[in-house]
Amino acid sequence: MVKAVVLGAAGGIGQPLALLLKANPLVTELSLYDIVNTPGVAADLSHISTQSKVTGYLPPPKGSDLPADDGLKKTLAGADIVVIPAGIPRKPGVIRDDLFKINAGIVRDLATGIATTCPKAAVLVISNPVNSTVPIVAEVLKKHGVFDPKKVFGVTTLDVVRASTFVAEVLGDLSLVSKVSVPVVGGHSGVTIIPLLSQSTVPLPSSLDQSTVDALIKRIQFGGDEVVKAKDGAGSATLSMAYAGALFAENVIKALKGATGIVVPTYVNLSAHEGGQVIQKELGSSIEYFSVPVTLGPNGVEAINSLGSLSSQEQSLISAALPELQESITKGVQFIQAPKL
Repeated sequence: MVKAVVLGAAGGIGQPLALLLKANPLVTELSLYDIVNTPGVAADLSHISTQSKVTGYLPPPKGSDLPADDGLKKTLAGADIVVIPAGIPRKPGVIRDDLFKINAGIVRDLATGIATTCPKAAVLVISNPVNSTVPIVAEVLKKHGVFDPKKVFGVTTLDVVRASTFVAEVLGDLSLVSKVSVPVVGGHSGVTIIPLLSQSTVPLPSSLDQSTVDALIKRIQFGGDEVVKAKDGAGSATLSMAYAGALFAENVIKALKGATGIVVPTYVNLSAHEGGQVIQKELGSSIEYFSVPVTLGPNGVEAINSLGSLSSQEQSLISAALPELQESITKGVQFIQAPKL
């Protein structure tokens, strides 16, 4: 029995993500929460002929005698895995950092619900900016004394999905996409996204000129901007993010149910495993959060794996990413630790 929860389930990512989870045979119960429309989304999904039972909850209406978090508690009760795509989307001209003030407050409140209702659940954070929202979730859980670094994940799978797709396009053969796997490490915005092209399972040809490689790296780093621009104010990368989120959630669920050998990049607190100290030595930094290849297990992060052999260009990309990543982490931590006025 696996209960999966989507917080922000009526939004652009939330609805297709909920659909994909409903279609997943590993999910036996699917519980949805948002500030609007969730009962309707749940009713719609409940007609799909898969085994999972679907429920949808809202906050109580204004003036209700119910506690403010009543709907959230009902959603989260008994959850095994909680996926958080809640928040406002990016629009043209808006960088992830601009979303911070609004999305930080949303994620804080949802994390409080998790801490008090289902503290042992695996928490998958999609809400941007991930580099800051994952530390926010962690700090809230710490305040409640229930933080388990093995169970809190920043979902960076979309960067991996994009890397596989874009490499196959450069190779001129999209049929290779299922064979292409590129580890993507660092963070989940702009220059903090570091594709390790030297470790691609389908190597780039040595004859490829440097300008093409540079353009490929930039496209992987700023692929979200491509979608935001193409949608022309109508949203951001919602469908591809829902696919990537469902893919990562499936891997976490498989590991929770006992599957072994699942290794995926994800943005985690490096204290989750002693391998995090190895990563810090490889980076030459005491940074607390980094997207790294982790081995998943029944308790979440089973191992944090080495970054492996890096090219000189990849080492330069890491050096460029660390200051921005540290700033984002600090911003998330300070958001929770700062005294409320």
